[in-house]
Amino acid sequence: MAATDFKDYYSILGVQRSADSDEIKRAFRRLARKYHPDLNPGDKAAETKFKEINEAYEVLSDSDKRKKYDQFGQYWKQAAQGGPGFGGGAGGFNDVDFGRFSNFEDFINELLGRFNGPGAQYSSAYSNTPGGRSYSSAGYGAGAQTATSLDQEAKLKLTLGEAFSGVRKSIKVNGESIDVNIPAGVKGGSKVRLRGKGMASPYGQRGDLYLIIELQDHSFFQLDGDTLTCELPIAPDEAALGAKVDVPTPDGTVMVNIPAGIRSGQTLRLRGKGWQKRGERGDQLVKVIIAVPKSPSEAERQAYEALQNARQASPRDHLQDLSL
Repeated sequence: MAATDFKDYYSILGVQRSADSDEIKRAFRRLARKYHPDLNPGDKAAETKFKEINEAYEVLSDSDKRKKYDQFGQYWKQAAQGGPGFGGGAGGFNDVDFGRFSNFEDFINELLGRFNGPGAQYSSAYSNTPGGRSYSSAGYGAGAQTATSLDQEAKLKLTLGEAFSGVRKSIKVNGESIDVNIPAGVKGGSKVRLRGKGMASPYGQRGDLYLIIELQDHSFFQLDGDTLTCELPIAPDEAALGAKVDVPTPDGTVMVNIPAGIRSGQTLRLRGKGWQKRGERGDQLVKVIIAVPKSPSEAERQAYEALQNARQASPRDHLQDLSL
C-alpha cells in the first residue's frame, strides 16, 4: 500500500509491528524519559516528540485500538465508532461495515467505489505532500481523479507593531469567519497553522489552514532576521563633538550618548530593546548616519567655511600614496 498521511506509531516508538505489549511499554518508558519536558526545558522539538510518543503509546498499548489501527490506519477511530464522520444519506459512509475489511486498502477502495458509483474499482494512494495532503485515485471505466490538497494557505498582513506585540485578527476563509491569535514576535514569512480550517473532502476530512505572515514596511524600524534595526540621522557637529539624542524604541524613546568623532555608518547597540524572541528581548541596532544640510542657512554656511579654513588635516591624507 502506498504511503498514507497518518502517523506511524510503531516508527515513533521504534518497535516492529510484531512487538508485544512489554516491548512497547519498554520503548515508551525509555523515550518518555529522554524527551520529557522537565528534562528538556524550552525545547519545542522535544515537547512535540513527547506528545507523539504519548499518542503512539495510548493507541498501541490498547489491544482494541491497536487492532483497529493496524487494519484501517488513519481511519481507525472511525472504524472503532462504526463509521461516523464520513457523511450520511445516499452515497454516504455511515453504513460502512468495518468488520468485513481485512486491511486499510480494502477499506479505501470501498470508500472510492461508493463515492464514484456502483461498479467502480480503484487503486488508491493517500499521501502527505510538501504542499499539503492530497488524495489521488486511478480508476477503471470511471476515469482518473485527483483531488486538490485539503490544506490551504492565505496571506495575512500585519504592521510591525502588531507582529511585535501579538494581535487577535478576524479573517474570512471559505465563507467562514475565524478569529485567530497571532503570537508576539512573529516574523515575516513565518506560518501560523489553524487545524481543521482548510478545505473539506467528500470523506468528512478537513485540511489545515496556514497563514503566511507578511509585515508592512515601517518608516523607522526594520526587522532583519531576529534583529531590530534603524537608522539615526545626526548633524555633523553632533558627530564631531558628541551629543545626547533621543532614539525611538518599541518601548518608547530613550536617551542615547553619541560619542565624539563617531563615523557615519557606525552602529550602536541598545541591549534588550529589540525584537521578541521566545519570551526574551533581543537588541536594537542603531546605525548612525551623518546628515549634512542640503540648504544651509547663511550662519551655517559661514560656520562651515570657518571650519574649513581652520582644519589642519584632510580626512584623505592616508590616500595620498595609495595604488593597486
